[in-house]
Amino acid sequence: MSIAPNQPVDVRTQAVGAWKMNAYALVCPHTQASALVDPGAEPEALERLLSGTKPVAILVTHTHPDHIGALDMLRERLNVPLYAGAEPHAGGIKIHTDHILHAGDEFKVGAHTVRVHATPGHCADQIAFQVVGEPVILVGDAVFDGGPGRTDSVANFQTTLKTLRGVVLRWPDDAVCYPGHGPSFRLGDRRSAIEAFVAREHGDFFGDATW
Repeated sequence: MSIAPNQPVDVRTQAVGAWKMNAYALVCPHTQASALVDPGAEPEALERLLSGTKPVAILVTHTHPDHIGALDMLRERLNVPLYAGAEPHAGGIKIHTDHILHAGDEFKVGAHTVRVHATPGHCADQIAFQVVGEPVILVGDAVFDGGPGRTDSVANFQTTLKTLRGVVLRWPDDAVCYPGHGPSFRLGDRRSAIEAFVAREHGDFFGDATW
């Protein structure tokens, strides 16, 4: 029998590495089960982030080096399965994924259900993790408070626009987005800016953008 969560999931944050990438821990207050999200660097700091919990998984939003730099070490230390998106991975790297995730997949962290959204553009294998029934979405580098994730080609920027229109803007206003860099933000506070951004003509643009 599944346990219905009677407390909201605890989202812990730790900025790590040279680019101050946000690693997260999703912690179920009822069971103390936890999932480590994007182990980019500083494994000791990430283990402290999990202090007092029972790690059950490592989750990866995408495979850029700043998000997986400490992955091998944390897998060895925690001995838990890895959940990540399907290939192709960034730079053609190969990782042994225990659970390959696709849009609509769901899994449990303690009493909480996590739903997967495909959010390509910044990276082909990028996914986001939404805590079902709660205003919590871990978005990786798909979207930031001030703009979308950087793209390295016109095609990838066009994919980002499709992700914004077809995925991000369908999330509710009260969703709090927890990005791979910078502060979290409430989607409703940025909706009008994102809508205006995707409505503009961008030509052959790619790279860094702001709303």
